[in-house]
Amino acid sequence: MTTTARPSDGTIETVPHEVHRLTVQVNESFDAFRERYEHAVPVFQSERFAKLVEEGADWQTVLDATKENAPHSFIIYWSAEFTSLMRLAGDRGRCVEYLMGNHTFAQRMYRYNPAVMLYAPLRTAIFEDADGATWFTVDQPSTAFGSFNTPQITKVGLELDHELAALLGFLDVPVPPGLQYS
Repeated sequence: MTTTARPSDGTIETVPHEVHRLTVQVNESFDAFRERYEHAVPVFQSERFAKLVEEGADWQTVLDATKENAPHSFIIYWSAEFTSLMRLAGDRGRCVEYLMGNHTFAQRMYRYNPAVMLYAPLRTAIFEDADGATWFTVDQPSTAFGSFNTPQITKVGLELDHELAALLGFLDVPVPPGLQYS
C-alpha cells in the first residue's frame, strides 16, 4: 500500500483567547497541602496502562482502570519541584508543578480536535510565597478548552470545571466562583 503525503497549503491559524488563571490561598503549610493533594490526585499507573495498551484492552477496561486510579477524577502524569533550582538564584519561595488530568476526559475532546492535548492534562502548581503563604493555581479548564470553538469540547471543559471544583472542595480549598457557576 502506497500513501502519498498531501501537500500543505501553508495554512496558519491564529486563535486569540482569554484563559482565566485561578489562584487560591490554602490555609495550611506547603508540605501538608502537597501531601494531601498528592494523596487525592494519585500518580498515573503507567505500568498498568502500558499493559492495557500491550494487551489491546477495550475502552471499558481503560475506563474502569482509570476510575480506580483517579478517586477524585484526576491523575498526576508528571510533577517537578523547582525550589532547589530557583534557590540557586536566591529565590525563597517553594513550588511544585504538576500535569494533572484524566485521559478519559481528554479522549472525549481529542476525537474532535487532537490539538486539545495542548491543555490536557491541566497544569497545576502548589507554591509558597516569600511570606510563607501556600497557594494552589490552575488555568480554568473551560476557558482553555473553549478556545477550540467546538461545542463538544466546550462541554467537556465545563465538566472539568465541575470536577476541579469538587476536588478543591474535597481538599477544603476555597472554590473560585468561576468553577461553581460555569
